[in-house]
Amino acid sequence: MADNWITTSEAAQISGYHPDHIRRLIRGSSIKAQKFGIVWQVSRVSLMAYVDKAEALGAKRGPKTDGET
Repeated sequence: MADNWITTSEAAQISGYHPDHIRRLIRGSSIKAQKFGIVWQVSRVSLMAYVDKAEALGAKRGPKTDGET
């Protein structure tokens, strides 16, 4: 059960997001998180659901461009 909760650093490594973005997702209630002592931990299931949803939405928006036209 312990691996259901991961640190924000681990969440950043798994998702590829910056740790500050993980913290914004926590504050915005986009992913589940809980404070254990002084450390915030993220629900791995919640994070992966968010990443999957974001990737699916990204695919619908079309390929990313580098700004050149």
